[in-house]
Amino acid sequence: MFATIYLPKFYLQAAIRHQQELRAKPVALIEEQGKKPVIIQLNEAAEKAGICKGMTPSQALARYLQIIIKARAYAQEKSIQEMLLHFAFTLSPFVEATAPGVCTLQFTDHRDLTAKVSRVIEQLAECEITAQAGIAPMPDTSLLIAHLARPVLQVENPKEFLGPLPIATLAMIGR
Repeated sequence: MFATIYLPKFYLQAAIRHQQELRAKPVALIEEQGKKPVIIQLNEAAEKAGICKGMTPSQALARYLQIIIKARAYAQEKSIQEMLLHFAFTLSPFVEATAPGVCTLQFTDHRDLTAKVSRVIEQLAECEITAQAGIAPMPDTSLLIAHLARPVLQVENPKEFLGPLPIATLAMIGR
């Protein structure tokens, strides 16, 4: 069995992790390294205010003047990624840093996986990190399930679980 631990909106989480007061306010995150800074992630409050990924900061401000625009926090991203891997290694010696804010684990002992992974999700929450996890027989399937989990979901039969889902679910997961 495999588990994928996924940190939704990883870059945004890193940028505002220690600023609890910003979580309810509209916040957009920009990538400053490119020729023209654009919004790469935003929270739900910013989406409701009409802000979209790909907008420039000036476009976002024109749409909603109270938007808070933050730049990526590379040091925080590295710190959170290290914490994610640290907690993942408490579950299994077979851990892969799959992508920023995502790690995949392989288990040889399949007993109580949901409970074990749930404890790690709780530990991350205590560190002010939102995480969710999917557990499945294949690593790719566990990644898909992690995107749908609230916060942990174990699926024994992926065909039964994924079959009835609309294809739009895959497009949503890719964002």
